[in-house]
Amino acid sequence: MMTFHIAPLIRITLSLLYISLMIPLPFLATFTHAEVPAWLLWVGIGLGFTALQGALSQRVVVDDRSIQVNYPGWVPKFFVKSWEVSWSDVKDLKMRTTGQGGLVYYFINGDGEGFLLPMRVAGFDRLVKLIQQYSAIDTTDVYPLSQPWMYFALLVLTGFLLLTDTWTIWTAIDLGRSI
Repeated sequence: MMTFHIAPLIRITLSLLYISLMIPLPFLATFTHAEVPAWLLWVGIGLGFTALQGALSQRVVVDDRSIQVNYPGWVPKFFVKSWEVSWSDVKDLKMRTTGQGGLVYYFINGDGEGFLLPMRVAGFDRLVKLIQQYSAIDTTDVYPLSQPWMYFALLVLTGFLLLTDTWTIWTAIDLGRSI
């Protein structure tokens, strides 16, 4: 049995992006005397970050009987969709285009149900080899949705956003003191 998790570069990038987008809000709310109190924004940011970590805790478990996508027990079942399909039920791996022009793949079972192949896992190449080994489906043309350089570029841009956030927060605190 092998377990695959979301790639660390993706987890770190998306977590930092969330932080960089949300953290300035309570400071700006205080500075602008917004109707929404800063403490409520902090609570919302904390809940949102927890939800993001839940979504990023996806696990893909592969053994000689099945492939399954699941989440740790602390992630509410209504929030995420776990699934399992046995290799004997997998009839095809269908490619579909996304709205942005990317490609995703769905396992199709005997009933015609589709199960999205997780493509942002660390060790995706190994996962694809296991799929071919256990299902006998040709996976030579299956590639990840996003290349690592895309997430690295997003991480660099997020770093610049965090620098801007630091300046914004510093300015809001400094102006708040002088008023």
